[in-house]
Order: sequence, then C-alpha cells, then structure tokens
Amino acid sequence: MEDANRNHLISPDKSECCLHDHAASAHEHMITLAANTIYTCPMHPQVRQVGPGNCPICGMTLEPVTVALSDKPDPELINMTRRFWVSVILSAPLLVAVMGQHITPWLHQTLNSDTGRWLQLVIATPVVLWGARPFFKRGWKSIINRSLNMFTLISLGVGVAYGYSVAVTLFPEWFRAFAGGDRIPDVYFEPAAVITALVLLGQVLELRARSQTNSALRALFDLAPKTARLVQPDSGEIDIQISEVKPGDLLRIRPGEKIPVDGVVTEGSSAVDQSMLTGESMPVEKQPGNKVTGATLNGTGGLVMQAERVGLDTMLSQIVAMVAKAQRSRAPIQRMADVVSGYFVPVVVITAIVTAAAWWIWGPEPKLAYAVLNAIAVLIIACPCALGLATPMSIMAGTGRAARAGILIRDAAALETFEKVDTLVIDKTGTLTEGKPKLVNLVAVKGFDETSLLRMAACLERGSEHPLAAAIVRGATDKNLELTAATDFQSLTGKGVTGLVEGKKVALGNKALLQSLNVGSDELEKLAQPFRAEGQTAMLISVDGKAAGIVVVADPVKQTTPEALKLLRKEGLKIVMLTGDNQATAKSVAKKLGIDEIEADVLPARKAEVIQSMQNNGRKVAMAGDGVNDAPALAAAEVGIAMGNGTDIAMESAGITLIKGDLMGIVRARRLSHAVMSNIRQNLFFAFIYNALGVPVAAGILYPFFGILLSPIIASAAMAFSSVSVITNSLRLRRATL
Repeated sequence: MEDANRNHLISPDKSECCLHDHAASAHEHMITLAANTIYTCPMHPQVRQVGPGNCPICGMTLEPVTVALSDKPDPELINMTRRFWVSVILSAPLLVAVMGQHITPWLHQTLNSDTGRWLQLVIATPVVLWGARPFFKRGWKSIINRSLNMFTLISLGVGVAYGYSVAVTLFPEWFRAFAGGDRIPDVYFEPAAVITALVLLGQVLELRARSQTNSALRALFDLAPKTARLVQPDSGEIDIQISEVKPGDLLRIRPGEKIPVDGVVTEGSSAVDQSMLTGESMPVEKQPGNKVTGATLNGTGGLVMQAERVGLDTMLSQIVAMVAKAQRSRAPIQRMADVVSGYFVPVVVITAIVTAAAWWIWGPEPKLAYAVLNAIAVLIIACPCALGLATPMSIMAGTGRAARAGILIRDAAALETFEKVDTLVIDKTGTLTEGKPKLVNLVAVKGFDETSLLRMAACLERGSEHPLAAAIVRGATDKNLELTAATDFQSLTGKGVTGLVEGKKVALGNKALLQSLNVGSDELEKLAQPFRAEGQTAMLISVDGKAAGIVVVADPVKQTTPEALKLLRKEGLKIVMLTGDNQATAKSVAKKLGIDEIEADVLPARKAEVIQSMQNNGRKVAMAGDGVNDAPALAAAEVGIAMGNGTDIAMESAGITLIKGDLMGIVRARRLSHAVMSNIRQNLFFAFIYNALGVPVAAGILYPFFGILLSPIIASAAMAFSSVSVITNSLRLRRATL
C-alpha cells in the first residue's frame, strides 16, 4: 500500500514551497490553478500530488490545496454532469421498456428476442463504457493499489451486470444449455445503465455540495479590490494592480472604496466597515496609527495608509488558507470510519459471492438470474460512499460556517476536542479586557476645574511615550479639547512627569513625585484609594505647587465579556482567569465578572505549568489569550483559542482563532463544535444503519418469509439516497445558528 501511493505523497515542506514561491498577489494566486498546483484528497489528506487526479486510496476526486476562487465551473463537475445527462437519456428508454414489458406481452417478447437483446446492448454500451468509465478506472486502481473502496463495489456491480448480459447476447444458446431450461436467460443491460446514471447523479450532487462549502470563501475574496491608488513621492497618484503593491507603499483610500491590503493609517480619519471579516455590524473609527485590514470597506472619510502585509501575507489570504487547511484535516472520530471501511469492502465482496452461491444452490428457477441479480444488489447497496462522506462533509460545511462568523478553525481535531472541554482558562489583559489603558475618571479638588485639569494633564503627557500617557491624551482628544505643547518637560523614572503648560507648572505621577516637589498629597491619596481598590491606576496632579486632583486610568472589561461568560457557564464550562497582574487587580476584575478561580502574578513560563497541572487533575482545558506570553499556554492546552487582535505567534499556537477578538466568539465556537460533532454522529448513524439493514435485504433474507427481493436498480437508488442524505444533513451546518 505504501509503495503504491509513494508517487502521491508529497512532503508538507514541498507543498508549502509550491504555494508561497509565487510573486503574484493572493487573489491571482488563488484563482490561477496552474499545472503545478498541489491537489489532495478530502478524506485522505496524506495523499498529495501535483495536478488533478483521483485518490489512490478511496478513488475520490482530488481537490486543490488552495481554494479555487474564480466563478468558472468545476471541470470535474462539468464532466460528471455531461456523463450523467447522456446516461439518463440512454437509460430512460431501457427502464421504460423493461417496466412496460410486465404490462405489454408484445414488448416482453421483443425485449427477450435476439433483436431486443442486441438493441439493449447498443443503447447500454455507451452508458457503461463511457458514462461509467471513471468508476472502472478508479475501481481498477483500488485493486492494483490493494485499497478496496466504494468504486471497487460500483465497478464490480455494473461490470458483472453488463458483462453477463453481453455474454448472454453473444452466446444465447450456450446460456440456454447452461441454465438447463428451454429459454434464454434474461439480460440486465437496464440495471447496468440505470445504476451508472444513479451513481453519476450522486457524484454530481457531491461535487456541487463541495463547491457550495467553499462559496463563502469565494464570496469573501470577491470583496477584495483589484487595484490600489499609489501615492508617489512627487505627490502624484496612480492606480496599480494589487499584485504590484509592496510593503511600505503609501496608498490613498477614497470614501466608499475598499481597503486594498493590510496596513496602518498615516493620514485622515474615517469609519471602516469590517463586518465581512469580524461580523461586527458597526463601523470602526480609524485614525492615524490605527491598523486597517484588506478588503474591508471605507466609509465617508478619506484615508492614506502605509501597506504592511500584501499578497499571501494579508489577513484575508491567511483566513482562506487556514479554512482550506481545516477542511482537509481529519477529526479523530473519522478513524472509526476508516477502520470500518478497511474491512467493509472485502467483507461485502465475500458476502456477494456467498449470496450468488446460495441462490445458485438453493434458489428457485431461474437460479442463475437470481444469483446474478442479488449479488449485484449486495455490491451496489453496500457501497460505503455515505460512510466516507460522513465526517469530511461536516468538517467542510462547519469550518466554512465558522469563517463567516469570524472563527478560524486550524484543524478538525480542535473542533472535536473543544466539545469535550470542561475548563476554560482566560488571560485577563486583551482577552477579558480591551488590552488598552483608557481614561475612566478624573476628580478635581476644590478650586480646580475638571476639564481644564484634563487638558493640562494631556498637554503634559503628549511628550511621554508611556501607555498610560497615551490613554490620557486619547481621553482629552475624545472630548475635543485643544492641546498645546508643554515646555521644560521632564520624565522622572518611577515617579512621573513634570513641565510647563501655558506658564503653569504641572506635575503628574505618584505620591513620591509630589513629595519631591513639596506638595501635600494626603487628600489626593484618599481620593485615589477607592479606585485603586478596584484595580485601577490613579495618578496625582499638582498645579503650581498645589494638589489639584487625580486622573484614573484602567484597562476596561470588554462590553461583551459579562454576557459571554454567562453563556459559557451555561455550556458547563468552569472559568479560570490567568494573569500576570497583581493579586489586587486580578481579584477586582474577577469579582466584577463573577470568576471564582484566579491565578495572579503568573509569569509566561508558569502559565503553561498551570495548564498542565489542571490537565494532570483530569480536566480538559481550553486556553484563550492574545499575547506572546500566552503562546506556551495556548500550545499546552487541549485547545488554544487566540484573539485575532493579538500577536501572530499566539494565533500560530492556537487551534481556534477569533478574528474579532471577542469572547462571544468562544461561545459561537463552542456551539459550532457541538453542532458539527452532532452532525457527524448523525451522518455515521445514517451510514452504519443503512448498510446494516440494506445488505441483508439485498442478499434476499426477506425472500423466504415475504417473497421480497431488492432489484439492483432499487439498491442503486438507495445507495445514492444514503449519500444524498449525508450531504444534505452536512449542508445544514451552513445555516447553523451560532
């Protein structure tokens, strides 16, 4: 088996190299499926080859590793559809004639005459030799590769029916003598042709379903602009193709245009609609210094941005690549189906042989006809295509639905494991909270005005690069306060800053700073104490040597966090907060959110140890975080969940990435996990029950009691229906409520 597939196995390194060596843009790269594109099997991702073909293990059509984003129809779908309609047109007269012979004696005599048999041969031959040719090729490969699969059974069933009928047509007298009767046995061109048409119908429906699972990604990429407006050093502007944009280029985005690539705003302000990536309906204000993402929609303001990530490095390209990879991955539950399939086909072939022998020995006359028909029915109805589709179709539909909800699933294993998680460990900063300090309060003592105090503090802090300083400046800007430059600015390490603002000596910092300036701070310390008890940072302000007030800065809890935690608890998850902050701050945040279990003052290396300790106690742990310091813990957990607003290394270490960086994404991911795994179990149940009931009926177990036999045509229709039921059930996930 390994030797047979050696030419189909390509190392991941080689595959990735093929994908990333192109200099073209992501859009061009994804649309162009050249001869050197890597193809793989959805059911057997280890099978990878250059160019299209069929899986040597299961016979299914290989799919490109990259997602085909053009609107051009799938050539495999076109091919199978053409074969299907030709087969239907030719099979229909055979089916009508065979059914009609039970009503019209003349038609019965005609079909069973030499002329009738030759006419059926002429009509059925194109269907079997051309329409079913892909099945025969795949069936033959399955035999020489010693990997029997669904196409082994299909090719055997159709081949036996057609071959037997051809032999009877060519040598009718020999079969008359062999059957020991006074009449020539019936031919079965009609079952061979109709079975081919039905199997082709199943292939067409499956290919269409696979195409639909990628429709969300294709629609997403279609939103990306094809050109960008380059701002040249001489102040001129020209339109260029997206593929020509390089990191560092300045690009102008006019009102109503789409952001061409990922980058940072350098000029202007506007509200950007990011709903196509994050699912957030409200536009997000963008100002100089803010990040923007390619393919999002600019509002009414004009922007100039500096390109940072282009081509395959953009967020959009990474989303498509990650989802495509997840769709090709295998959930652990699929191993059960693989094990069953490995034994199933040989058992079915043996069952068909035993069925033929039993009918030949003990069946009624004509024994040969009964033996052939029931053996064919067993081969066709037992086709394990539904079993093979059960898991991959659910994974493909589920990961596509997740992408539309702003959830990126790295692989199917993460989706399956997340359903079993009982403990969710959440990093505080940037996950529970916004991760950015924010001005939350300002208290002025008697004799000072809060607005003027904030303006002086912001003017002073404009000279500082500290995150707390940025929060104060941003708070004043939000209130539309006019800021001026401070003079004689000094930053005193461990204390704060001082300077002259409009001729007034202003100091902003801690108690030590005011004491060094001989300013009484007792009143301000009393004002600050309640805020500090809540885990907030309170800074003292003095103006011209007098205590003036306090400025309070905090990292606020995200608005959706309380509701998300409430819903996660309903899901049965135990919530644990993990943070490097001090115990007081951690307890304050935990109290607000109703979190009982906290781990504070935790260093990055210690975070992974905390996760492992929980696992040693029998917990199934998921970890949510956004920073570099969270990467070891994300990797150590059964499921790592990265916030999309975090660092790249955190996202690379995680099994699930939330593009919006919102805890509600975890709620949606949990619901998706339940929905997908439930869907897979339903599919496996359909497949197993179908075969468990269908094979004995096809073998004729009901005939001695009720006189019921299963026609090969009915068996083929039932086989197609089982596949369609699995596909239809899987596609329900595209509309799953998250």
